[in-house]
Amino acid sequence: MRSMLTLSASVIAVAAASAVSAGTVKYYGDFDPAPLAAMQEVIADFEAANPDIKVEFQNFDHEGYKTSIRNFLSADAPDLANWYAGNRMAPFVNSGQFMDVSDVWEEHGLKDSLASALPSMTIDGKQWGVPYTYYQWGIYFNKTAYEQVGAEVPETWEEFIANCAKFKEAGIDCVTTGTKALWPGAGIFDYLNMRTNGYEFHMDLANGKVEWTDDRVKATFDEWAKLVEPGYITQNHAALDWQDAAALLVQGKAANYVMGNFAVAVFKEGGLTDETLGFMPFPTINPDVPRAEEAPTDTVHIPSGASNVEDAKKFLAYLATPEAQTKINAAMGQLPINKDASVNEDDPFIKAGFELLSTTPGGIAQFFDRDAPAEMAKMGMEGFQEFMVKPERRDQILERLEKARTRIYK
Repeated sequence: MRSMLTLSASVIAVAAASAVSAGTVKYYGDFDPAPLAAMQEVIADFEAANPDIKVEFQNFDHEGYKTSIRNFLSADAPDLANWYAGNRMAPFVNSGQFMDVSDVWEEHGLKDSLASALPSMTIDGKQWGVPYTYYQWGIYFNKTAYEQVGAEVPETWEEFIANCAKFKEAGIDCVTTGTKALWPGAGIFDYLNMRTNGYEFHMDLANGKVEWTDDRVKATFDEWAKLVEPGYITQNHAALDWQDAAALLVQGKAANYVMGNFAVAVFKEGGLTDETLGFMPFPTINPDVPRAEEAPTDTVHIPSGASNVEDAKKFLAYLATPEAQTKINAAMGQLPINKDASVNEDDPFIKAGFELLSTTPGGIAQFFDRDAPAEMAKMGMEGFQEFMVKPERRDQILERLEKARTRIYK
């Protein structure tokens, strides 16, 4: 009798432990303080709506997380993990370390509510996580400089280039950038390529499926040459950090800057206001190409080694809701992906970005150094910088990148 009681107690203890485990979701992430606080609020709201589920969140610093994720996905995987869309998630998808969550998208209508990010979350026709925030790139411009030369805000590339001639005559850089750190030049390339050849071609190039010596790539550089050869870009950009170029825009020494929305704070700290700082989508080059945009996207995934998949999927579905996305993005100063979420109507740049990205028909790119493998991205960005300094070296640059492609994508 005593042994039966002992056995029964053990069974009850094991069952209780299993119940606790079944209702616990381990979540690893890499948030800065403000978005961390917002995500903790989102987690608390989710737990209140799902009292049988406890989310245990562990935060890492950004750089440490990049190393850690490769380790913990292989051993002791959590149930949820932060990462990024597009090519940055592809290695974990291809190695079988991220779980297919297409059922979450189907069940909750996410292909409609998160439509703008669907292409960047889809590999082999399946969805591999849920996106919760992004921010737009585009062209920020000094309205005073436009008024000074009598230029209208352009819609087409031809109009933009025509404006550049006016700015040059007035001693103003038409486009400023700082490529000392290389990446700002990639934003210019991405937009020129997507506006010339479209999103699918751009992604095929980033994924090594297109030769860099392809005539369509050369066509992109031909459009770029219309900026570079007449001297419409800040001449010493290779020696400038992106903040140095921002100062030129603020001072009216430059008219336009291809940049992400995070730069707005820098522009305003320098003295520009909502009345003197403008934003426009990158102009149309090929009208037959659907408009695609640059919007680095942060995501949450379920590792294949997750132990509580059912509850992890419930959290993903909650994170995709307008309410959750409104809350976390208000704290981040970024944009919700759910088209029914709310944004700060008092911030014209957040509002413009939300309208731009929520209506993007052609796809959302993640930025060249996220869409291409790290080595190819570095070599590509070095080539972009070189072209903007020495456009006559275009063919040599493209041949060098093509040799790299054949080696890197084996």
